[in-house]
Amino acid sequence: MIFKTPTQYFLVSGASDGYTPLNAFDGALLQAGIGNTNIVKMSSIVPPHCKAIAPIPLPPGALVPAAYACITSDIPGEMISAGVAIALPEDENQNGLIMEYSARGARREIEEIVRNMAIEGMKLRGWKIRDLNSIAIEYKIKKIGAALAAVVLWG
Repeated sequence: MIFKTPTQYFLVSGASDGYTPLNAFDGALLQAGIGNTNIVKMSSIVPPHCKAIAPIPLPPGALVPAAYACITSDIPGEMISAGVAIALPEDENQNGLIMEYSARGARREIEEIVRNMAIEGMKLRGWKIRDLNSIAIEYKIKKIGAALAAVVLWG
């Protein structure tokens, strides 16, 4: 088995300019504190009983499951934003839900949209929300930029 079921999660965000879109993305990962790991993009389910923790240093090269939103742009002066939201159900034996969203625009707008996406996802499941958390970041492009927000699963 490559992964065990995670027991903890944390939210991070970062933004950066770079020589290319990939360099900007790499810089955003580094600013978020997860740039020296192997991020494994996952779908948006949080295992039951998973607990929030403060961001921690991760082992270099580790395989790290994360649900993330990212956007890049090469239009100087443009504002880009990325956000994630995590909704946990009242019944702790049920899984939680992560939503990701990125777009051109202000952090406040993107964070509101992604939070509403998580609320809607829980409504579709017929579950009441016990806890709703989110993080978002905005970035004004200098040359080529990236904005990233992620929920990292660990433990």
